[in-house]
Amino acid sequence: MILTREEKLMIRIGQGDTEAVEELIGLLYPEILRYCLWHAPNRDLAEDAAQETFLKAIRYYDRYVHKGKCKAFLYRIAANTCVDMRRKAGAGELSVEDIPEELSGEEPGFRRILSDLTFRQRIRSLPPQQQEVVLLRFGQELTLRQIAQVTGVPLRTVQSRLRAALKKLKSQIEKEEHCEKERP
Repeated sequence: MILTREEKLMIRIGQGDTEAVEELIGLLYPEILRYCLWHAPNRDLAEDAAQETFLKAIRYYDRYVHKGKCKAFLYRIAANTCVDMRRKAGAGELSVEDIPEELSGEEPGFRRILSDLTFRQRIRSLPPQQQEVVLLRFGQELTLRQIAQVTGVPLRTVQSRLRAALKKLKSQIEKEEHCEKERP
């Protein structure tokens, strides 16, 4: 098996290499923060959740299995951390509608998501499980296998959720285009 850069860093972390910790954070922090921004009620909690994700990854390193699943391991921790922080903050279940509008575009690749407001509007109509799959696939650019690892559901379930979500989104787009053509 060819090891990814993240995987090599995780091995070095296991050997006590503190520089590897800093390198892993530098490499993946923007992605994890971007994910937390989608799931936290505000930017401060998202930043706290991203930082806590890396702290927990180091703390629970012994639970990590080296099989090329570093990103999935971190996203799973981030998802759980965001749920815990919302619970502690007294916030209810968040939907994509709750994404703050004043987010900064400092993170690499984040402007692309922010500038596409129709992305947000369209995925709002999906059930939460489909929203998560679409967000992880197109917002975070994870593979279907990684999404299965993050969400803890079988790969086939991820595939069917994504297929159903895309079918619904395609139907919406076609309906919108049809309505636009009928306008005078």
